[in-house]
Amino acid sequence: MNAEIIAVGSELLLGQINNTNARFLSRQLADIGINVFYHTVVGDNPSRLKAAIGIAEERSDLVIFTGGLGPTKDDLTKEAIAEHLGAELVHNEEALRQIELYFERTGRMMTENNRKQAIVLKGSEVLPNDHGMAPGMVYAKGAKTYMLLPGPPKEMEPMFLAYGHPALLARMDSQDKILSRVLRFFGIGEAMLETEIEDLIDSQSNPTIAPLAADGEVTLRLTAKHQSLDAALRLIEEAEEKILSRTGEFFYGYDETSLMNELTKRLKEKGLTIGCAESLTGGMFQQEFTSIPGAGSLLKGGVVCYTNEVKEKVLKVKKETIEKDGVVSKACAAELAENAASLTGADIGISFTGVAGPDELEGKPVGTVYIGIAIKGRPVHVEKLNLGGSRAANRSRSVKYGCHFLMKELEEI
Repeated sequence: MNAEIIAVGSELLLGQINNTNARFLSRQLADIGINVFYHTVVGDNPSRLKAAIGIAEERSDLVIFTGGLGPTKDDLTKEAIAEHLGAELVHNEEALRQIELYFERTGRMMTENNRKQAIVLKGSEVLPNDHGMAPGMVYAKGAKTYMLLPGPPKEMEPMFLAYGHPALLARMDSQDKILSRVLRFFGIGEAMLETEIEDLIDSQSNPTIAPLAADGEVTLRLTAKHQSLDAALRLIEEAEEKILSRTGEFFYGYDETSLMNELTKRLKEKGLTIGCAESLTGGMFQQEFTSIPGAGSLLKGGVVCYTNEVKEKVLKVKKETIEKDGVVSKACAAELAENAASLTGADIGISFTGVAGPDELEGKPVGTVYIGIAIKGRPVHVEKLNLGGSRAANRSRSVKYGCHFLMKELEEI
């Protein structure tokens, strides 16, 4: 079964909200072996919606709609579909009763236009809405299946899981499972990663290998399809083994994890604490670090040291270091890291100093960054970066590189 998801709502086209429904549904459909080949977004316009339905029918067996089932005049999904299919719209008494009960429970007055939400396509399987008012429905005509779901995710997601998912399983001839795994890489560009595994990508069939670059990182999505989940998992693992045998030094985690999340895991495993000295990153490292649950037991504290005065008086960077080498230097980064650990009583000190932009500093070009790492009992290590991006990108990537370099150091402990 091949599916298309049509999200209805002008607010999506205007960028006022994100289309999270399509992402949720694509993942759910993949789990039961339904291929999603197209996502479509259309505004609250009947003629354009009917045109989108016509296109979807030419290329998909299943068309899922989200949105446009509410009580207002711009909620026209049911009406447009009924007109396109030549189907009759009828009031569903059970749905109407549920809407009335909803208003009774919430102590609100029910206006007449809310009765519109109880209208369904005649002959459809009605999907109850346990978290709102408008019911969903599944309607079949010929070889095509149409599923209508409400737009609010708090209504749509539980409705699909409780009622839509079983309805689709009942209509499927086979139930191939689609299993995906995302491999995350840092420190290697998309082009280089693709070059390293080009022959694997060219010969892919099952599993498929899809590279994606985003925000200084590269991911590979491996997707396998099989009636048996165990067999699909074996296909994934075989492909992963081949990929990591070539690019394993840049691999850091799976699926929805992040560099910062993996760093905190490693620190917990080794029972180590950390202190920070941040100049160009202005506290970004600590902000991201403390967003991870449990980080409070790992981060001793830190200093945002934008000025030379704070570097010298609070973090005790030697005056001669600043005068001789400057604050954008290996020497300054080393002292900042070492003294951050000492000041906070942490096992590890990490420092960030450099030129975020937009102007040069101390004759150093924008994107020059030094990251210092001081681990108790080991020599201080400093890495230099030449990023050269925008101010925001330089700061964000510096934090990622800080995680990356520190994880590499931890591998040796």
